[in-house]
Amino acid sequence: MTFPTWAVAGFWGLVSGSALLLGAAIGYYAHVPQRLIAAIMAFGSGVLISTLSLELMEDAYEKGGLDSTALGFVGGAAAYTLANWLLARHGAKHRKRSGEHQKVERQKVQAGAKEDTEPGDDNGMALAVGALLDGIPESIVIGLSLLAGGAVSLVAVTAIFLSNLPEGLSSAAGMKKAGRPARYVFLLWAGIAVVSSLSSLAGYTIFSHFSQEVVAATTAVAAGAVLAMIADTMIPEAFATAHNFTGLITVLGFLAAFFLSKMN
Repeated sequence: MTFPTWAVAGFWGLVSGSALLLGAAIGYYAHVPQRLIAAIMAFGSGVLISTLSLELMEDAYEKGGLDSTALGFVGGAAAYTLANWLLARHGAKHRKRSGEHQKVERQKVQAGAKEDTEPGDDNGMALAVGALLDGIPESIVIGLSLLAGGAVSLVAVTAIFLSNLPEGLSSAAGMKKAGRPARYVFLLWAGIAVVSSLSSLAGYTIFSHFSQEVVAATTAVAAGAVLAMIADTMIPEAFATAHNFTGLITVLGFLAAFFLSKMN
């Protein structure tokens, strides 16, 4: 039985997004040592960096040339940075931290001590928007990968799955310490998994009608947003605990994704 390509895009987006829910379950219910969380986060960072370097940027360059790729890459990073800055003002700066950071940040929001908050506010919506911001660019990439020849990039799916697992794990551990109930945490990550599926589907259906240059620029936008996300949220969480081992573990993650790309 042959499934429509758009359905395949949605399926693989859901598969990669489900890692967030799986990681959240581990982070919320299992007592995972901080150092292990940091190591997993560093490894996931390396996997993503490898994928956006060897898969996304190379593909964007081949399709659209240097101009479209560079413009999209910088534009994606700038858009993510602006959105992340705005979310930080509403109390979602530490949304991926597994320690006490989310607890302290939530207390500041409730006291009205964050820039765009008032006493009595909560940062639940900001956390949800932040999770969307982090997940959508990665998922769109899966849909875009199908435009090349109707087959999904299993390297991209695997890399995103491997990076989503520690993201969900670390964030859920921090949410639990901040006093978030299990219902909130799992509804949030289940929702993000569904949105990941829809984003992947949209990446294929919407951009299948555009030129190679537009697809290239969009791929580069996603790559720029992902790299900015890694630098702003994942690496700080990893370094906070793993310290001098962060670089080595990140390199191992990069190497694992590199091997996957060569075996594909």
